[in-house]
Amino acid sequence: MTKHLPAEPAPSSMSKAQRGIGMILCLLTIVLAILDQNIVSSAVVPIVRDLDPVHGIDHVAWLVAAFALGATAMLPLYGRLCDVLGAKQVYLAAIATFLTGSVLCGAAQSMTQLIAFRAIQGIGAGGLMSVTMVVMAHLREPGDKSGPGGLAGLIAGIGMAVGPLVGGLFADHGNWRWIFYINVPLGLVIIAGAVWALRFPRHTARASIDFLGASLAAGFTCALLLVCEWGGTRYAWDSPVIVVLVTAAVAGLGLFLWRQATAAQPILPLSLFRIPTVRTGYVIQGLVGVAMMGAMIYLMIYLQVARGVSSTSAGAYLAFMAIGMTFSGLLDGRLGWSTRTGMATGTGCFAIALGALACTTVDTSLWLVRGELVLLGIGLGQLLGKLIVVVQQAAPPHQLGVATTGIRFFQNLGGTIGAAAFGSLLSRVFEARTGGLLVSGIAHLAPAARPAAVASFVASVDVVFAVAAAVMTVAFLFAVRLREAPQDTTPAEAPRRPGADQPPATAPRSGTVPAEEQTLPVG
Repeated sequence: MTKHLPAEPAPSSMSKAQRGIGMILCLLTIVLAILDQNIVSSAVVPIVRDLDPVHGIDHVAWLVAAFALGATAMLPLYGRLCDVLGAKQVYLAAIATFLTGSVLCGAAQSMTQLIAFRAIQGIGAGGLMSVTMVVMAHLREPGDKSGPGGLAGLIAGIGMAVGPLVGGLFADHGNWRWIFYINVPLGLVIIAGAVWALRFPRHTARASIDFLGASLAAGFTCALLLVCEWGGTRYAWDSPVIVVLVTAAVAGLGLFLWRQATAAQPILPLSLFRIPTVRTGYVIQGLVGVAMMGAMIYLMIYLQVARGVSSTSAGAYLAFMAIGMTFSGLLDGRLGWSTRTGMATGTGCFAIALGALACTTVDTSLWLVRGELVLLGIGLGQLLGKLIVVVQQAAPPHQLGVATTGIRFFQNLGGTIGAAAFGSLLSRVFEARTGGLLVSGIAHLAPAARPAAVASFVASVDVVFAVAAAVMTVAFLFAVRLREAPQDTTPAEAPRRPGADQPPATAPRSGTVPAEEQTLPVG
């Protein structure tokens, strides 16, 4: 067993007021991130009508894809930058990039410009949630293990409920450009407050950054995301485009893993995966991403296709999941549960809610569906922030940034893969039940034929929910095995290579930090 080196020292130069203000700024940053994830969906129609009423609808998918590509591809690099340059500098840079993208999006004059600017905004957004969690880890009082879990669930729940509402208000009663401009005043307040309040130790030594590894990670991620976005929809799975993208994704992943195994300063050290708690946390987060995205997307489709609920009203159902997340966030910390109990409860509630949704029929009470969403939100609220804290406490302190952003990286990849896999599953099951009818063909059927097609569709959606419930059951099995690693020890690791991004075999007896990790407090 080897002792941890101290993380960046607790910011002793910060007053209690500064520490509290810093935490508030981090929560506001999470609000900014979650609002932006949900606010655009309510304004798609006016955006298309204004920028490209003829062909704009064909490019709507890219508004989502460009943002996701920028955010996910940057995550590994953000983590390494935090560990090398310091969390405060990277935090400010991420917010500034996000605000620049927001201003450009608001000023866009064509769909092409808007898509390109959404990618810039996504690059900044990749750091809003992940780097913010690194900052919050540095703001915690020494010995505090509670972390931001409950607050994250509460803030996420409020953001998910308010986002579509704010977007709809601007779209219906104002100008859609303000859904982007609204980010600017809040972002500037956060930047000004962070410059004054955050007083983290300054890194005096500069380690190298593996930009080749970051490029390989971005290439592999983009290829995989495009496969999930286009496969089975825009292009057939066996089309040349998808085959080339799959080949590129596999080759990129292989090259990335090779680079991480051989680089002196990898951006995602493979040694992290030798730590059981970190490895298990990543697996759980990836499985949660798979199930969450599948549940949200295909519940919305069920409500619109099978129950005749409008798009706007279907989006309002997410408010019930937000209620569950808020309730879970308010109770967090008061229950006194262990980490394992919280993780098991969260994954268990999630699995039960999905299992209940798998029993949905054409005649199921919509209030029962709302209740199931509340239960799903309770489970999700138990998972959002706690997994991050568990991983942060188990990872070596000098790898805090890459360990934290790794959580978001696996969640984003899981969500994208889940959306694509469940979409393909739904199509295959429905076509098998109806003799080749496409889901989009239901609207064009004769009135007499529609009830049978809708019943087949609902049964197919139930299969999707059942598979998602099975995924969360696997996550539950991992959760009951999860243990919180002691903060002063790490599991035994494989022999270290000279120059690798690892702490020395034995920490100095005096508790001092080696020269390459030394920091100086900032006044």
